[in-house]
Amino acid sequence: MEKNGNPEYQYENGNGDVATSTSSTQTTQIDGLTGFNRRSEDVGDAFGSPFFQSQSRRSLGISPTDKDAWFYNMKHKHRGKAIIFNHENFEVRDLKSRSGTGTDCYHLEAALRNLGFDVTPYVDLTLNEMNKKLNYWSEEVDYSDYDCLLMAVLSHGEQGIIYAKDGPYKPEDQLWGRFTGDKCLSLANKPKLFFIQACQGDRLDKGITMRTQVDGGGSSFKIPIHADFLIAYSTIPGYYSWRNTQKGSWFMQALCEAFNKYGFELDLLTMLTYVNRRVAIDFESNVPNNTLMHQQKQIPCITSMLTRLVKFEKKNYK
Repeated sequence: MEKNGNPEYQYENGNGDVATSTSSTQTTQIDGLTGFNRRSEDVGDAFGSPFFQSQSRRSLGISPTDKDAWFYNMKHKHRGKAIIFNHENFEVRDLKSRSGTGTDCYHLEAALRNLGFDVTPYVDLTLNEMNKKLNYWSEEVDYSDYDCLLMAVLSHGEQGIIYAKDGPYKPEDQLWGRFTGDKCLSLANKPKLFFIQACQGDRLDKGITMRTQVDGGGSSFKIPIHADFLIAYSTIPGYYSWRNTQKGSWFMQALCEAFNKYGFELDLLTMLTYVNRRVAIDFESNVPNNTLMHQQKQIPCITSMLTRLVKFEKKNYK
């Protein structure tokens, strides 16, 4: 259940409460000298059957970016599709309304449109409704003329799950798992960006006090199906995510600020480092009537499988 120590601050959680060697020195020396010339094999660090096969089908896609390029190709006809799943009201027991999420959605939509995204927001969808929308976006849309895909989810959550209006789901299955390179070929080797504003647990971060001390081509290549993803959570696993009921969540406030100030100037990972710093240093909970919740901190968590830098370029839509 969502805890609320002050009407101005809320939290996004859903339920509240050695091997030894017997080889001789001579053998070791000979192996060491000749081993570099022998053909080697790669092995997986997995426990279990070595005959397990991935379920992904064989696919051949056309890479929109040169194999050795530092930056993704962001010069397609359109910037990209942006989908926002905004959850404010719930049918799940003990999940309170997320006051302030409308502000998050409004500012995020505006910031993304300013970057050139075609934005589609959804409000308070059930699991079944989300499933139908995600089927459409992952199976029916052709992204050939788009730079990238961006998806944001604003909701309650616990570690490993996010809530739709009527129940929880695993984001790796329901969200980004649908857009891997083998399933959505027109997005292969393009950035797929996911931003999750939700709690990942009920732990609190009281922080520590710091004092500043100043010292003065045309070839083909194969990619993993999970390459080119970026998943940014508002907080680290196990911890609360804070939201102001009037100004919106700390993470979305900082993210929209970064997009608006530096969207065409800095690459995405640099912007997200700025977001981390803003949330970590400039935000602190203000719940003076609850000593447990008062003066708490938060740090976003970014997982990157990107293989190049994402730099949004201004487009000339004539």
